[in-house]
Amino acid sequence: MKILRSKFAHILVVFVALSMATGTLNSANAAAKKTITCYKGTAVKKVTALSPKCPTGYSTKKPVVKATAKPTSTVATKAGSVAFQGSYKGKISILFGDSFLQVTKVDATGTGNVGGLSVMTGTASAAPTSQCDTFDGKGVISGGGNSLNLTFDSTSQGCADSDSAPASVSMKGTAKITGGTGKLAGASGTLTFKGSFNINTRGVANTKENTDFAIDLSGTITTK
Repeated sequence: MKILRSKFAHILVVFVALSMATGTLNSANAAAKKTITCYKGTAVKKVTALSPKCPTGYSTKKPVVKATAKPTSTVATKAGSVAFQGSYKGKISILFGDSFLQVTKVDATGTGNVGGLSVMTGTASAAPTSQCDTFDGKGVISGGGNSLNLTFDSTSQGCADSDSAPASVSMKGTAKITGGTGKLAGASGTLTFKGSFNINTRGVANTKENTDFAIDLSGTITTK
């Protein structure tokens, strides 16, 4: 029994010694290992070894991420309402027929809250059967690279203070906005108007007359 105990004790001592040696070796190996971080584009790898090296194509240098420029956005003009009020004065050219009156040209300049739309042009026609009658017409007010198209429909009326020349003709009614250009492209709305011009000649067929013209416009322009 004494011999067996002695052998067992010896084996135990050797086992303990080997275990301690192995543990010491592992600890030494663990302490000697290093970990590095390797980069390749957006890929990242960590390598742990005694002498760690990055795989082919990888580098320990972290890539610099370039700032991406933000795309330039086009700011669209928001829909809104613009108050309009202007007075236009100028000349009107009239062509007289057997039973009609035709405005061949309107050329006037505007002032007031017109948003730069200081020039008015237009045409109109009527076939009056009494001192007050309706007329149809089209006009454009423009300026600063922008314009508004106006349509004077059957709600528009002209009234003469006499059935023979000389006479003063007063106008009133509504003008529908039927689009535009520039910042006013696609605009809509309705403007009320009052205006006047004089007829100085007898209005014989196929005669023309140029006379003073004035008109006030007011309302709201709806923009897209």
